[in-house]
Amino acid sequence: MSRNFDKRIADFKDAAVIKEKGLYPYFRPIESGQDTEVIINGKKVLMFGSNSYLGLTNHPKIIEAAQNATAKYGTGCAGSRFLNGTLDIHEELEAKLADYVGKEGAVLFSTGFQANLGALSCLTGRNDYLILDDCNHASIIDGSRLSFSKVVKYKHNNMADLRNKLSQLPEDAVKLIAVDGVFSMEGDFVKLPELIEIAKEFDAAVMVDDAHGLGVIGVSGAGTASHFGLTDDVDVIMGTFSKSLASLGGFLASDANTIEYLKHRARSLMFSASMTPGSAASVLAALEIIKSEPEHIENLWRNTEYAKRQLLDSGFDLGKTESPILPVYIRDNDATFLITKQLQEEGVFVNPVVSPAVASQESLIRFSLMATHTFDQIDEAVSKLTKAYRKTVATEFVKIA
Repeated sequence: MSRNFDKRIADFKDAAVIKEKGLYPYFRPIESGQDTEVIINGKKVLMFGSNSYLGLTNHPKIIEAAQNATAKYGTGCAGSRFLNGTLDIHEELEAKLADYVGKEGAVLFSTGFQANLGALSCLTGRNDYLILDDCNHASIIDGSRLSFSKVVKYKHNNMADLRNKLSQLPEDAVKLIAVDGVFSMEGDFVKLPELIEIAKEFDAAVMVDDAHGLGVIGVSGAGTASHFGLTDDVDVIMGTFSKSLASLGGFLASDANTIEYLKHRARSLMFSASMTPGSAASVLAALEIIKSEPEHIENLWRNTEYAKRQLLDSGFDLGKTESPILPVYIRDNDATFLITKQLQEEGVFVNPVVSPAVASQESLIRFSLMATHTFDQIDEAVSKLTKAYRKTVATEFVKIA
């Protein structure tokens, strides 16, 4: 092996340093299904780190749909959608997704990450511009890196900065604003009405990543554009199935011409194996449940408001969140790791978010709600989080860095 390559790998010490302190919080193996309680190391742990907002991953109708599709089609498609990997249920799902989010057409990808990679790497060209919010998801950032376009970033949800950045771009250039609908760490919504107004002023197209909005906000959970009544003004809607829709995969929805373009230009679609039959059938079943049983979204928001009130009453800073994503700001990497460890020892699973994902002074614990949580579970988790926080900030702890 190359000496330089060996050195590059050997120089990576980040994980080892955290492991040596006994604070490593990643790749924790779960021995059960994703539910409000999971099994880790043979013990029950309350799950407050899941993206299964509607709690549908164990729904019997969805499990049955996946099993039936696997029995009929097999476990995989053995090829890309472009060639031999298109099934009739893929096209059925695309039609139902397009109808759900209010667009003419949709196209499936094997993951939501691939959907963003595919769109952003091909929708604009060498002399064009991609305009991104500072807090966009990593898949948007990576998609922009694959594009030959010039990338311009504006301050998070700062519409004055967005207008200023757009005003400096060539009037005749193709411009695409790509933005999260619900920001995955901060939990706040994009200021879509203002953004759309600015986009029209500067002749920019708009793409909304609705990974955390689909199944959560909007009419029947149709997402951010629906929530604001601006579906016709958003050019491309992206969504994932690994959250509210209880499966794996992603999609892009738009007008028929844009979907046709994406089918023949998005490399992460054309050169990647297609979504498995079981996953596609799971999403079809989840869509039916969401539409016919509105109580799931109602329960999610009841739990969200309850947990938010409990956390605020306990003195936590939750920033500007408006969603079931409740960022509990700790504002220190080391304390964030310590609290996460203490909570797991006490039977509560949460996700730490530290630098370089955010600045150390913005580090947080991502506390997320599911429709299936009970108030008693929320009370227990908040009580243990409060205890761990007070114990950590009141005592000296060894700095990791």
